[in-house]
Amino acid sequence: MKKFLAEIDVMPKKEILDPQGKAVTGSMKNLGLSEIQNVRIGKHISLEIEADSTETANAKVDEACKNLLANLIMESYTFKLEEVA
Repeated sequence: MKKFLAEIDVMPKKEILDPQGKAVTGSMKNLGLSEIQNVRIGKHISLEIEADSTETANAKVDEACKNLLANLIMESYTFKLEEVA
């Protein structure tokens, strides 16, 4: 078995309103940072997985994202996978 590290980013879909991001965007103006606009806030998830191959690990992480870590109606996700010693 090999060990892998997955770094997953889950973000609201572009067509979905992001109230938390909108509030942070407004606060940027109050801080004199009006150049910063359209803030979107999501979540970052790190996990370790043991699998026989990179392909199997990818499939397992993808399944975890689809079934638990992301709400596919409102969120999208991306991930990077690397083998660790």
